[in-house]
Amino acid sequence: MDYRDTLSKIIEEKRQKLIAVSDQIWGYAETGFEEFQSAELLCKTLEEEGFAVEKGVGNIDTAFIGSFGTGKPIIAVLGEFDALSGLSQVGGDTNYNPIKTGGNGHGCGHNLLGTGALAAAIAIRYYLEENNLEGTVRYYGCPGEEIGSGKTFMVREGLFDDVDYALCWHPWSRNAVWSMSSLACYEVSYRFRGKSAHAADSPHLGRSALDAVELMNVGVNYLREHIIPEARVHYAITNSGGVSPNVVQANADVLYFIRAPLVSQTEDIYQRICDIARGAALMTGTQVEIDFASAAANILPNNTLEKVLYDNFVAIGVPQYDEKELQFAKAIRATLSDVDKRGDIQVNKELEGKDLADVIDPFIPSNGFLPGTTDVGDVSWVVPTVQCLVACEPVGTPLHTWQVVSTGKTSIGHKGMLHAGKVMAATAIEVLHNPEILEKAKAELIEQRNGEEYVSPIPMEVKKYKLQTV
Repeated sequence: MDYRDTLSKIIEEKRQKLIAVSDQIWGYAETGFEEFQSAELLCKTLEEEGFAVEKGVGNIDTAFIGSFGTGKPIIAVLGEFDALSGLSQVGGDTNYNPIKTGGNGHGCGHNLLGTGALAAAIAIRYYLEENNLEGTVRYYGCPGEEIGSGKTFMVREGLFDDVDYALCWHPWSRNAVWSMSSLACYEVSYRFRGKSAHAADSPHLGRSALDAVELMNVGVNYLREHIIPEARVHYAITNSGGVSPNVVQANADVLYFIRAPLVSQTEDIYQRICDIARGAALMTGTQVEIDFASAAANILPNNTLEKVLYDNFVAIGVPQYDEKELQFAKAIRATLSDVDKRGDIQVNKELEGKDLADVIDPFIPSNGFLPGTTDVGDVSWVVPTVQCLVACEPVGTPLHTWQVVSTGKTSIGHKGMLHAGKVMAATAIEVLHNPEILEKAKAELIEQRNGEEYVSPIPMEVKKYKLQTV
């Protein structure tokens, strides 16, 4: 039996168990660093499958590593399981229908992501045992991808130092190899402290922290013209100081995401924004505290591993759908804007007139960058890392939407999740059987770094991510 068939058979035997895990995590819908139920469920499942589990790694309560096997190579499979706030939605519904107004939802499909990675780790584990092969497979339970950059903290703590290569995937609306870079990102809170006063009787005695926040935001908006066009700067006022207009607000906070293609570029923009914050404090007679929360590096694509993954993806094929699934996808697409619907088709013309992706995008090595951020970037700086995208949503469906939440608890999402596990496991085993691939991948990583050593973008004094108050 071909190794791909063997791995697929293992995952199919675990199908119902894996779907149940994914659906439970979907129901928990826990946001970053609060994924206690999700992490416990994944740890329990790993232990049931014969993995030794270490919890609370990297000084993070919801981070863990499940290990099986001995010796080299050490294969890391990255799993995420955090949800997003404000995206509550009934599963399998083709209309917007929140379970709880303002509640959480898996709008990026991380219930599928974490479980698909689990499927891959389990398949690799049984393949190693059944074939009496030396090697170690590790499932990395990585919290806080959406906000807080859990992997960056885990990399900084040395948890990937002995890993040989890493595999990951993401639910998407197309099937593809991820061969793009991403934007580095800093997450920073600016906390202004002033002096309260009666806004009518004695406003001259007050010093408004809210004025400082507003002035800072205006200053940053003027800055946008004078930074590189690839950069992104966005913010949310997380504390406006109260709801009483007749009180001068003594406290106000704003949370910034600062992104650019390279960490060095992000650092430069960050320092300029800090100067603007200090200027706003001077203008208003307030004080500003700059609270660095987290950061993530840009991705270094590894074309060597990507070619192996692509070949295995082509050999395994793509998920197949029945009429009911196609009708559901059509109904979801009817809720999308015309711009959304055209997005995937502009990338792959073969998707024209289709509601679900049934082809694999052509493999184009290192094809630009994603204007978003993932902490997989930090892993990719220290070990060769490869990712695939597998269709789990209808064509054109944008991430971070209720449509993704809805589809994430359907057979469409389940099929994509299990398929991703098969593709990643097959890639891992091919590399295991051909050590020259790994040597080439490691040499490519050194070349990609271009003489630059990885330095964590999170300062050492930031010991762990602090949840931002809203």
